[in-house]
Amino acid sequence: MSLARVHERLSRQLNGPVRRDEPMARHTTYRIGGPAALLVVCDTIADLSHVLGVLGDEDLSWTVLGKGSNVLVSDQGYDGAVIILGKDFKRHRTEGEQVRSGAGVTLAALVQDAYSRGLSGLEFAVGIPGTVGGALAMNAGSRDQWIGERVESVTLYVPGQGLAVVRGPEIEWGYRSSGLPARGVIVECSLALEEGDRERIRRTMDARFLSRKAKLPMGMPNAGSVFINPEGDSAGRLIEACGLKGLRVGGAQVSEVHANFIVNRGGATATDVLDLIDRVRGVVSERYDITLQTELRFLGTQA
Repeated sequence: MSLARVHERLSRQLNGPVRRDEPMARHTTYRIGGPAALLVVCDTIADLSHVLGVLGDEDLSWTVLGKGSNVLVSDQGYDGAVIILGKDFKRHRTEGEQVRSGAGVTLAALVQDAYSRGLSGLEFAVGIPGTVGGALAMNAGSRDQWIGERVESVTLYVPGQGLAVVRGPEIEWGYRSSGLPARGVIVECSLALEEGDRERIRRTMDARFLSRKAKLPMGMPNAGSVFINPEGDSAGRLIEACGLKGLRVGGAQVSEVHANFIVNRGGATATDVLDLIDRVRGVVSERYDITLQTELRFLGTQA
């Protein structure tokens, strides 16, 4: 594999940016991460198909990144290509109660547009960061509602095959999982909403946003919940009960607002976060005999 050759080929053939050694701290909500060997913005399906073909020819690993809201990137960076979905994937349209959305649309934009049209069904998603593609990949939602409940279909780009449509009931929706990333690149989805009272929708959204603001460390760089809630319990409750709120390693700290969040208090490294995760997991395991599993996606290799 020749990174220089890949960069030269893609720079010549794409309209969007193709950058080498791109600092991933610029592309994650943690503001943490070393450089990606290559960062490529794909504005169209044709771009995506071409990029994946070239990366396959050159045997270069790749990953698709939305807003980086559930990702921790290694301090050493990522020795593959990071793909960001651009222009064509940042569009959505509404027909009656059906919304067709590109994977690059921010979830916040979709929530606000649904409200403006008096459509109900996405109120649960207010305040959830990231893109629609990321939300589908991890079945984002609240404790009692998930985006998977609204999905009619998802369109994937399958490398070497092309576009494939998967119906909502055929998707393996789970807690913070969908199985979709293993099947292809999420490029579009169709969501089923319903007509609602705009004032009621607004009140529900306001209440959910205020609740999130009060309970979550929204003002500090973080990547959302760190640990998956064990069955029948809450990871945040277990961590807080162990007296770990405020525990700090370097620039990383267990949030004093919500114990299942690790925040970057300034200058935190991936090593700081990983060390803190290990310490929290160890204490909870020793006290409760429960091994907490992370829901963070880790990118790269940590020395």
